[in-house]
Amino acid sequence: MNWFDTAIDWSLSPLRLATRTAQRLAAFALIVLATIVVKFTRASSVVHPLIWHQIRFAGLRLLPLIGILSVMAGFVIIGQTVALLRQIGAQDILGTVLVVTLFREVAPLVTALLVLLRVGTSTVVELATMRVTGEVEALEALSIDPIHFLVVPRVLGLAVSVFCLTVYFLIGAILSGYFFCFIQQLPLSFSDYLNQISRALGWQDFLMLMLKSALFGSSLAVIICYQGLSRPLRLDQVPDAATRAVTHSLMVCVALDALFLGFYFLV
Repeated sequence: MNWFDTAIDWSLSPLRLATRTAQRLAAFALIVLATIVVKFTRASSVVHPLIWHQIRFAGLRLLPLIGILSVMAGFVIIGQTVALLRQIGAQDILGTVLVVTLFREVAPLVTALLVLLRVGTSTVVELATMRVTGEVEALEALSIDPIHFLVVPRVLGLAVSVFCLTVYFLIGAILSGYFFCFIQQLPLSFSDYLNQISRALGWQDFLMLMLKSALFGSSLAVIICYQGLSRPLRLDQVPDAATRAVTHSLMVCVALDALFLGFYFLV
C-alpha cells in the first residue's frame, strides 16, 4: 500500500470525518513541501517547464475574465463608495475603505475562487482520470515521483498565478473605479485619488497581500491534487472527487481568510 491508498471511510461521523480529512490534507501538504525543498533542482529541465505551463494555464488564460471582473468591482465597490462618502462628507477616509475592502478581502478571495472554479475542477478530473487509468502507478513503476512530477508544478504554478492575478485585479479595479468617478463628474482628481490610497497602504498590506494570495493558490493546489490522486479508483468516483475538492477548497479559503483577518486585528 502506498501513500495514494488513502481512501476514507465515509460512514464515519461528520466530526471524525472532517478531522481525519484535515489530518490527511496536512500530511499531504507536508509531503509536498518536503518534495519542493529536497527535489526542486532535480529534473529541472522537465519540472520547471511544467511550472510555467501551469502559470500559463491558471494565470494567462484567466486574464480576460479577471479584467472584466475587476472593472465590475471597480464600478460597484469604488464608484459607489466614493459617491456615498461624498454625500456624508467623509471623502478623506476613501483610501482606508478601499484598502480594507479591496486589498485585504475582495481581491485575493475573488481571484482564488475564480481560479478554483475555472482551473480546479478540470485539474481534479485530469488527475483522477490518470489515477483510474493507472498512469500514476505507471509513473511509479518508471521510478518517477508522482508528487514531484504532478503535484509540485501545480502547487507552485497556482501560487504564482493567484498572486499575479490578484495584483492585476487590483489595478483594474482601481482604474475603473476612478473612471466611474470621472464620468459622474465627482470633484476628485486622479492624483488625489491615488494619494489617498497610497497613504492608507502600509508595508504590511503588501506583505499580507503577497502571503495571502500565494497561500490561497498553494492551498487550492494541494487540496485539488489530494482529491484527484487519493480517492478515485473508478470512473464513476471522479465527479465526487471534484465536488469534494471544490467544497474543501472553499472551506479552507474561508478559514484562511478568517485567520488573516484576526491577524490584522491583532496587529
